[in-house]
Amino acid sequence: MGESVPAYHATALSGGSFRLSDLRGQVVLLNVWATWCPPCREEMPALERLHDELGERGVRVVGVSIDKGESADVPTEFLRENGITFTILRDASGQVARTFQTRGVPETFLIGRDGTLLQRWVGRIEPGSASVRGAVERALATSVSR
Repeated sequence: MGESVPAYHATALSGGSFRLSDLRGQVVLLNVWATWCPPCREEMPALERLHDELGERGVRVVGVSIDKGESADVPTEFLRENGITFTILRDASGQVARTFQTRGVPETFLIGRDGTLLQRWVGRIEPGSASVRGAVERALATSVSR
């Protein structure tokens, strides 16, 4: 906590490459998930609501799917069926696990406007809860130091 997040890049499901560093200046909620993980699937609608409610204020929700093998194409279907519109990355190689030293899925990281890791949640979160929402609001209130 309190340190700069490591460099991370992956391919977006919508196509093209994605670099976490391109989101500097925004608050990022990075969620590592998989379609075979029931708690991951359960928290997705609430992450979508947070994305809808706070996106205009500078919050970016980014999901990183670690599905691989035969299930690598499943996220697209799941997202469409559930109306998930925030950015989803495909990371079948497990780079996100190595970069962020994850312990499993789901796992969520709150990254400040300056690229600093502010919070880490292991396991399912409730994005609308007072603790998660409060952490995001505090991150939004912090300006980027140059």
